[in-house]
Amino acid sequence: MIDELPAPIAAYIRANARLDAEAMLAPFAPDAVVRDEGGSHSGPAAIRAWIEAATIASRAVFTPEAWHAEGGTIVVEGPTAGDFPGSPIRFTFRFELAGRAISALEIR
Repeated sequence: MIDELPAPIAAYIRANARLDAEAMLAPFAPDAVVRDEGGSHSGPAAIRAWIEAATIASRAVFTPEAWHAEGGTIVVEGPTAGDFPGSPIRFTFRFELAGRAISALEIR
């Protein structure tokens, strides 16, 4: 299923499976924004800090089960499992792309 996703999204998900923070950051545009748990993280330094705190520290790995396009957004759904209370938890990742980069990611 990952191979069916646009390349930047597939790269992000593959990097997440390896818990590779640098590779997770690579598909984001320089002016990208991530919205998660009521917070907003803009630009490479803030997104890197978010990846380290929200993903790497808790070994949180997202497993996509379904996806669809919704206007200009790619919606990917599935569980995230890791070392955190309530694991696994189902999430919806809403990606926006600009060219061949992720310009926005919202996690619900």
